[in-house]
Amino acid sequence: MPLHVLKHPLADHVMTHLRDKTTKPALFRTLSYQISLLLALEATRDLATEEKPIETPLEPFAGRVLAKPLAIVPILRAGLGMVQPFLDVFPDTSVGYVGLERDHTTAIARSYYCKLPPLDGKRVLVVDPMLATGGSAVQAIGVVKAAGAKEIVFVCIVSSPEGVAALQAAHPEVPIHTGAVDRTLNDRKYILPGLGDFGDRLYGT
Repeated sequence: MPLHVLKHPLADHVMTHLRDKTTKPALFRTLSYQISLLLALEATRDLATEEKPIETPLEPFAGRVLAKPLAIVPILRAGLGMVQPFLDVFPDTSVGYVGLERDHTTAIARSYYCKLPPLDGKRVLVVDPMLATGGSAVQAIGVVKAAGAKEIVFVCIVSSPEGVAALQAAHPEVPIHTGAVDRTLNDRKYILPGLGDFGDRLYGT
């Protein structure tokens, strides 16, 4: 499975401020939007297109349009913070939801909600800001596969080597797009250097 790490000066700038513990929730949400927008563009760089003849104001023209519909599936709750940039770029995208809550003692995710649109024939983008142990991502991708998804991409803002390895082992055909691969996990399964609990920082909880 290919691993794609975002390379852009703006991404470096945004990631630094996301990591900064003094960044307030309002700015954190803006920065999350910006990095997610960059990731949305990178994760869809290889979308198939098809020819579409149109008329410009001056003459006929053979343009190109997207050949396949998209679906985005955030892993609740933190994944919600990544959805809007994708919808702004691809407004016809379907949205599904997979609710997984991490037990802070065991670091194992518990499923509490799932609502998905039809996924067959679509490029499905599963999004979650943090790929830590990889447990939630592995579970969520299993859920969308069971719902009929064949072409899946996982998109995250920060990942750990452990999480990348776990996802690659479980779903080797699924590409990963990430803003950064950090050093390791600590004994509480948080990413180091990381940026803390993304959901708490996003929503001020």
